[in-house]
Amino acid sequence: MLDPAEGLRLILACCTPLPAQEVRVAVAIGRVLAAPVMAPGALPPFDNSAMDGYALGGGVDPLVAGNEWSIEGEQAAGDGVRGNARGAWEIMTGARLPDGLDRVIPLEQVELLQAPPRIRLLADVAPGQNVRTAGSDVAAGEVVLAAGTVLAPQHQMLLAALGVARASVVERPRVAVLCTGRELVDDAAQSLAPGQIRNANGPFLATRLPLAGVELSHIETVGDEVEAFLAAFARARAAGARVVISTGAVSMGRYDFVPQALACLGAETVFHKLAIRPGKPLLFARLPDGTLFFGLPGNPIAVAVGQRFFVEPALRTLLGLPRETPWRMSLAADYAKKPRLRFHLKSRVTLDAQGRLAARVLPGQESYRIRPLAEANAWVVVPIEAGALAAGTLVDVYGAGHLESPYIDRG
Repeated sequence: MLDPAEGLRLILACCTPLPAQEVRVAVAIGRVLAAPVMAPGALPPFDNSAMDGYALGGGVDPLVAGNEWSIEGEQAAGDGVRGNARGAWEIMTGARLPDGLDRVIPLEQVELLQAPPRIRLLADVAPGQNVRTAGSDVAAGEVVLAAGTVLAPQHQMLLAALGVARASVVERPRVAVLCTGRELVDDAAQSLAPGQIRNANGPFLATRLPLAGVELSHIETVGDEVEAFLAAFARARAAGARVVISTGAVSMGRYDFVPQALACLGAETVFHKLAIRPGKPLLFARLPDGTLFFGLPGNPIAVAVGQRFFVEPALRTLLGLPRETPWRMSLAADYAKKPRLRFHLKSRVTLDAQGRLAARVLPGQESYRIRPLAEANAWVVVPIEAGALAAGTLVDVYGAGHLESPYIDRG
């Protein structure tokens, strides 16, 4: 069996970043920036009021309480340039400061007087007070988002405020999923015949992979025949897939036909079997046209582990992202594992009353048990050389996906 670190190295050696494409920012959430974004203008674009009040001018000196100012006009949000303003101008939050005025006193710090309309200051007001100056958030020409940023709603807010409508992003990897097994039933409304089971791997990958930054171009379920698999593979390639993931049929049984099918395709099997649990029979191959193939074992947690720890690192490279760095956290309780294998453990990250993070390994680590995965919010990875680990030992912790941090429980 191959060391998993060496297996991952071989996978990544077959991956090169995908080219860039320009897309509308409005539909770019979750995409990876291929180039930095420069601010086309300043933010705010002009000096504006931070609150409702009165705009005043006074040069470098503060205006002192007791002074009276005649009210010369008003400036609402959306009003244009007011040149050479004098006196006091009633101003609304976000409104552009009239030219010549440089400070704002809040409404509650003035007394309104009549005949003629004027205000009396109830507090001193210094130059620049309650004014949002042009460029104080973002300067024109500044790099606001670096290449490699995974666009999130807060980035969309920034780009919208700057008027950036399009951005250069890395193409999404096009991925196909082929679930094998004549025992699988896709239709949840269909009754199961003796020996049949419902297909859980397909729906899992269909939802998990897009969260990892891919375009799912094809998914189907096939039986246990080489010919059917080859036909499905051809449909996956016709749909544009450059990464194909299969589930099942990679172990040593009579119906584990995937290696034979790959030979028919002229694929190079880079490795078959890793020193991991779950998912030991994992297979990785490369086709003559460069298509990457991941053959994941059929047990659902083996699928989850193979997807998270071997497919997703490949996707990161295709997306131009750096290697993922795990969290380091203390184990909440003792844990002992068998030697010679790297373990990937369904876990929950918790935060105690003292603000300390810990990772708790969940019961039910067998590769067929799905319920503990539904209860997990993280993975604990225990290296090959580790044996018995005491509570408090620092371990590597990964979120559910490479673009997600663990959701933290409050203990």
